[in-house]
Amino acid sequence: MAEAQPSGVRLAFRTAATAVELDTLRTKRDYAGFPPRPDGLYDLLVDGRPAGQAPGTGGNVLTIDMATWDGEVTPGPVGTVRFTGLPAREKDVEIWLPHNETTELVALRTDAPVEPVPDRGRRVWLHHGSSISHGSDAASPTAIWPAIAASLGGVELVNLGLGGSAMLDPFTARAVRDTPADLISVKIGINIVNGDVMRLRAFGPAVHGFLDTIRDGHPDAPLLVVSSIHCAIHETTPGPTAPDVGALGEGRLRFAAMGDPAEVPAGKLTLGVIREELSRIVRQRAAADPNIHYLDGLDLYGASDAARLPLPDEVHPDAATHRHIGERFHALAFTEDGPFAAGS
Repeated sequence: MAEAQPSGVRLAFRTAATAVELDTLRTKRDYAGFPPRPDGLYDLLVDGRPAGQAPGTGGNVLTIDMATWDGEVTPGPVGTVRFTGLPAREKDVEIWLPHNETTELVALRTDAPVEPVPDRGRRVWLHHGSSISHGSDAASPTAIWPAIAASLGGVELVNLGLGGSAMLDPFTARAVRDTPADLISVKIGINIVNGDVMRLRAFGPAVHGFLDTIRDGHPDAPLLVVSSIHCAIHETTPGPTAPDVGALGEGRLRFAAMGDPAEVPAGKLTLGVIREELSRIVRQRAAADPNIHYLDGLDLYGASDAARLPLPDEVHPDAATHRHIGERFHALAFTEDGPFAAGS
């Protein structure tokens, strides 16, 4: 389901059209017992600048029972998104697809011919992460933090942020290995703790194997390993994570840590433990790989940031926090002596 949601995916073309229509069949997620989720949004950019926004219409609805995680699909019709009043001149048009809905493209209509956008010579940044990188609770597809950082950094984004993932899956490492990219980042931690999927003994070799596979395809590209942002429930308490029953009874989605801190010495993982291990691994590898770097997620969003911009459900950032993280990542990675600075 996460892989079918086109976070970071956009249609790009050059045209003199003043009107553009896009037919899509979406699958929107709703959760039983909770208010309907807002419709996914389509963001329009003209020559790189915001020029319009429209919600999706029609489509299927996938209703998920959070007690069992079973889902039931209610079919719906193809919907149409229409943008009008575009400048009557040759221009580059991008339509960013909703980051949080499955989207099947059906038709594109314009009132003037379209052609491919010329190569702008931009570097390609390939990023992999969890639902936070996917864009959970962001305002729109261009407002997820990787999209914000990419726009500020002047690079083309390929976003492999996958909700519920970033668990060092070998097939994901192979996808990163085989995808052309100039800059690569991997954000590791939160879902490994959320799912309580491994212990410290397995974590280190799994990280090495994931990075080894990436290096098989990208031996010299700047590779940035990023740890988790501050998440109070899991800083010192291991997983698994589960919905807070009390909050569910009030119709609110909120997560709680179910692990026991006393088990950390036996190898259970917390975000603090993972940050220490990732830092150690990158230092070790950097002795032979000068293009690997580590970014502490607390530098993107730490405890002081959480006091000002709390995570509404204890795990996922809201729209303002996505912007904060995107701007902070740009400042740390793309500017001055950052690992993704121009010329790196």
